[in-house]
Amino acid sequence: MELGTFERQLRLMVLLTQNREYDLDELCVRLDMSRRTVYRYLELFRDIGFEVVKQGQIYRLDKSSPFFREITQLVHFTEDEALTLRHVLDSLSDTSVQARRLRQKLERIYDFGILNRIDSDENQAENLQMLYEAIKQHRQVVLEQYSSASSNRTDDRLVEPYLFLNNNNEVRCYEVRSGKNKTFKVARIGHVRLLDLLWDHEEHHTRLFTDLFHFSGEQLYPVRLRLGRLAYNLMKEEYPASERYLKPDADSDHWILEIRVCNYRGIGRFVLGLFEDIEVLESDDFRLYLQEKIQVLTKKFD
Repeated sequence: MELGTFERQLRLMVLLTQNREYDLDELCVRLDMSRRTVYRYLELFRDIGFEVVKQGQIYRLDKSSPFFREITQLVHFTEDEALTLRHVLDSLSDTSVQARRLRQKLERIYDFGILNRIDSDENQAENLQMLYEAIKQHRQVVLEQYSSASSNRTDDRLVEPYLFLNNNNEVRCYEVRSGKNKTFKVARIGHVRLLDLLWDHEEHHTRLFTDLFHFSGEQLYPVRLRLGRLAYNLMKEEYPASERYLKPDADSDHWILEIRVCNYRGIGRFVLGLFEDIEVLESDDFRLYLQEKIQVLTKKFD
């Protein structure tokens, strides 16, 4: 086997075992590989004994695979041990390069956003721990006495939890009874009962995206804008993460913003507020959205 091929396979393996989520397109971009190559490597991983898990559009290697158990049994930390080690590292000076590197390595493996909350409200901490275990082990749970504001009722929900949201204050689940993906607030759960049943509807788990403007949804819509200097500066100031989506236009006084959003409301507010300094290049659906908003505003202030 060529060293280059082996190196690419190892890089893919690292991405699939980090505490992050990558869909197929993101893997292709990060590794500079074609879809066909990634599929071939995933099949190879399966053939040699790895458990390749596909959750919605997300791929990962299950750390319970026999291979990982063998090579990590001497260096693996329990969640309690990892949390203790993280607290020790946090007490060290931020100028310690070694401490920063160790923290980064731990964060790739353990979800400290969840583990850090184990010392909070006792019942909520227990519910978080049960949900955390259910997601790791792909098991169904019952959200007992869930208080729903939308339906104005309290009842039990049989669900398959698969994704934490909003700083772990919410959990995305597939609800078996309704056959729909729903977001549940952790604080409204009476108790989480972990079942011995494994996920049975994984193919229906839908990834939830959060765009630059903090709107969430199951779909992404492309938008392409040409920004003048004022709009460019304000975009970077209000949304620092936008820099990765910006590139200079041929005209040095303008920049192109190419991005995908979950909802037109966030980016629509930005465009309408700076309409004199922004040109909409794409898409027709976004133009139609803006036209409808302009008509509403015109009628409102006529």
